[in-house]
Amino acid sequence: MATEMKVPALGEGVEGGKVLTIEVAVGDQVSEGQTLFELETGKATVEVPASADGVIESLSVSEGDELSVGDVFGALSGGAEAPAEPEAQAENPTDQSDQNDSADEEEDLSDETGAEDQTDEAPSEIAIEIPALGEGVEGGTVVSISVAPGDEISADQTLFELETGKATVEVPATTSGTLNNLTVEEGDEVKVGDTVGSMTGKGAAPKKVKKAKKKTDHSQTKHVEAPKISASTPAAPAAPLQAAAERPDNSPVPASPSVRKFAREIGVDINQVPGNGPRGRIQMQDVKAWSKQLHQQQSAAPVAGATAVAKKVPLPDFSKFGEIEKEKMNAIRRMTVEHMDNCWSTIPHVTQFDEADVTDLEALRKSFQPKAEKAGAKLTMTAMLIKIMASALKAFPNFNASIDTENEEVIYKKYVNVGCAVDTPKGLVVPVIRNTDRLNMIEISKELGDIAGSMRDGKINPAMLQGGCITLSNLGGLSGKHFTPIVNGPEVAILGVGRASMKPVWQNGEFVPRLMMPLSLSYDHRLIDGADGTRFMRWIVDAIEQPLLISLEG
Repeated sequence: MATEMKVPALGEGVEGGKVLTIEVAVGDQVSEGQTLFELETGKATVEVPASADGVIESLSVSEGDELSVGDVFGALSGGAEAPAEPEAQAENPTDQSDQNDSADEEEDLSDETGAEDQTDEAPSEIAIEIPALGEGVEGGTVVSISVAPGDEISADQTLFELETGKATVEVPATTSGTLNNLTVEEGDEVKVGDTVGSMTGKGAAPKKVKKAKKKTDHSQTKHVEAPKISASTPAAPAAPLQAAAERPDNSPVPASPSVRKFAREIGVDINQVPGNGPRGRIQMQDVKAWSKQLHQQQSAAPVAGATAVAKKVPLPDFSKFGEIEKEKMNAIRRMTVEHMDNCWSTIPHVTQFDEADVTDLEALRKSFQPKAEKAGAKLTMTAMLIKIMASALKAFPNFNASIDTENEEVIYKKYVNVGCAVDTPKGLVVPVIRNTDRLNMIEISKELGDIAGSMRDGKINPAMLQGGCITLSNLGGLSGKHFTPIVNGPEVAILGVGRASMKPVWQNGEFVPRLMMPLSLSYDHRLIDGADGTRFMRWIVDAIEQPLLISLEG
């Protein structure tokens, strides 16, 4: 007698998903627990198993179909249990290796879904994982720990602080309970998704937390390793890459979550990887082999438009010349080195210089300072310049854009966010003031004051450093005149401001003392032409000297 096959419960809050791969066909003998097909839900890929032994009589789903919990997707007729084939398995170690791989992938899946698979009745010892820290932030360094094993923790209470690329982030508890253990110490490097301890939720019996373990890559037994080449033997040129055949639109990638995650971590496009597993399934060794071929080809291929590949110059042993001291770069300095190197090497810079008469603007600033103080702010020249720059972006939309070289597109932004470079004891950071065009100068001054307070406390939310459209670098409070600021990609322009000084200026047939501010505008010459750069700089100068222009054209 045939039995209907239905989509089982997939976890708390999960109502269904999309069919990724189908592992069986009509007429196949299946055993209880055997995977029939995979469903991609909102947060994980789930294997749908057979509920009993039998033969597949009908199967009414195809790859790409959307299914909900309880949907009937076929029929299973009762039948004899499939005979065991121990001898065949012993003769074919590859099949056993595939099963090991599958088991490892299932374990990864259970680790990734975590609390989703727990029911209300299950005991709740909860693994503490590093949450998402912000766009482009993959991890950080533990700088301080606020709790200890045995402490009673409340939801959202800070467990420890992480120093990411340019900010200090608090990692909170996701629920209330008792802290069992923390496996990190100050100075440890952690990544998003790492398990760093466990805690027991209040009112729940203890449950052993399943910790992620390093698994052996069984795939190494399936493939013969390439012969090692000695240093004296010239390397053979890399074979041409054969990408995976183009998949239909919206077709899911046939790979487990752990394989897709691994590809993302090493920067490989999973859609390009040819799968050598059953039914073209992409396995871990396929991603590794593809990555190796990419590196070999990139190493062998000449750089387009260049006569020679740039090489890192080895440093001499400075200790031979005298006493030295070494100090590890902090996270901010490491990120600054990487980001500035990338901006300088990929953006063709042009810098234009000019001066603005800020005599009248400075007088206005001083006259309105008491009003700003009553509002709890300090009106600064930086706040006034930020407002002027926001208005300039309205008048010159090509400065409020980014270049997408991969898709050969220019992305024009309909919002106006201005970044302001700030010097801190740990290095340069660029917090962003959002929707600057909607704020007045006093409101901008308040935002700058809040940022300064966060700087003093050493805590900045990563979101404060993202989404900038243009950057202001004001060195006027220190010293110096003109300089050449580096464009803070993916933005296309940055305005540098030097220290204002009194100069004789010819007006109405005589020289008069005026307070002149040096300005330096760097821009991405791929998008901004010289004439556009000149017009933009001229608009900035005119708005400084005649602030009414902000309301007229900004």
